[in-house]
Amino acid sequence: VATYGARLANEATITPETLRAMRDKLADCASVILPGMPLDVIGYGCTSGSLYIGEDEVDRCIRSVCPEAKTTNPVTATLAAFQALNTRSFALLTPYRDEINQELRSFFESKGFEVPVMGSFNEEDDNKVGQMTPECIGQAVLQLGQQEAVDTVFVSCTNMRIAAEVQRLEAELGKPITSSNHALAWHCLRLSGVSDLLPQFGRLYAS
Repeated sequence: VATYGARLANEATITPETLRAMRDKLADCASVILPGMPLDVIGYGCTSGSLYIGEDEVDRCIRSVCPEAKTTNPVTATLAAFQALNTRSFALLTPYRDEINQELRSFFESKGFEVPVMGSFNEEDDNKVGQMTPECIGQAVLQLGQQEAVDTVFVSCTNMRIAAEVQRLEAELGKPITSSNHALAWHCLRLSGVSDLLPQFGRLYAS
């Protein structure tokens, strides 16, 4: 598996306006990844951006320059991960302010999932979100995941570094855990036809 990336310029302040503004940059960003070379899958790595731009519009923008590629994003990938994990009710952990949290919660509820438990660091500065330690995030995951009302924990935001800790946290919690990056990488693999089971990365990768 070969993975290539390109960074999309965006504002450090996380608001609905700055998230929607990424839409007009998606095609140009995708076009600089191995120009002229066919790609199996292109993933857009922003959860809240995918929410506000919309799954279908993210796909349209990317495929306007890379029509041969399948596409995904953390929202689409998480829905696929929930299906693979048989998730019905999950705890949601985010770094976002309340307006974005409620929009994300409503989206998942509209897809038939229950979100009875939610926690947030209420941080609007994306640079500070990236400085949160896996230990800090992991403590929050365990606290939220212990609630009996949930069968899964989802950590939203590709700037939250927790994917490498998923297997260890699952062993302690006894429930499946996934995150934006964790689900996105898994979905890219599956869409590209890679079906290897990699249980060292958690229950999702064993499905």
